[in-house]
Amino acid sequence: MLKNNLALARYGENEAVVYLEANGYRILERNFRTPLGELDIIALDKSVVCFIEVKARSSENFGSPKEAVSSSKQRQIAKAALVFLKDRKLLDRSSRFDVVSVIIREGRPEIELVKDAFELAPEFTT
Repeated sequence: MLKNNLALARYGENEAVVYLEANGYRILERNFRTPLGELDIIALDKSVVCFIEVKARSSENFGSPKEAVSSSKQRQIAKAALVFLKDRKLLDRSSRFDVVSVIIREGRPEIELVKDAFELAPEFTT
């Protein structure tokens, strides 16, 4: 179906955006890049700034997509999120980290949203 991992990732991210918007999120930015890493999607869920990691897979042979967000990846996301919050002067806003899992089954995406998938480590809050 999808020829390579980049195409799969792009497809998964596009499907995640459609899903999130249908569920009331307002997309602020996609693929926010910093020297510390990239944030797939940044959105508002009501007044909460959400940093959303998208993981897409063509099967669950190597585990579910959401399991691929390791602790080191979480730290990278948290550091990039702080850059965004500082950059936009939003440090006083509530924020959280969500994961969207996209699995392609029989050519159709199955999407799962995990709100508050992980928390910002205390060492990043100062």
